[in-house]
Amino acid sequence: MSMLNTLSYKGYTARIDFDPDDNIFFGKVLGIRDQISFHGQTPNALRKDFESAIDFYLKTCEERGVDPQKPSSGKIMLRVPPEIHSAANIAAQASGKSLNQWAADVLQKAACG
Repeated sequence: MSMLNTLSYKGYTARIDFDPDDNIFFGKVLGIRDQISFHGQTPNALRKDFESAIDFYLKTCEERGVDPQKPSSGKIMLRVPPEIHSAANIAAQASGKSLNQWAADVLQKAACG
């Protein structure tokens, strides 16, 4: 696996890799228990197959009368040592933010750069 990237579509994100032995791009949707994978020999073919896989997944869920899994609900439960909790509270207060907003900002910077 020599290349790592992501694609997003309709709220779903997939990790993209390239297999140089088979000369093909392939991907897997992240953040859900259901398995959604796809492939393509060109970036355009890969994107098309990814979008088709998501559309198929959503249509299949609708036909079965089940809610499609979503990557995230927006709620995170964390357990941290009390000293880290205290330090985070102090940092949030010092920045004039709630602990929730401060943590969201820190997580966004860490995850998105």
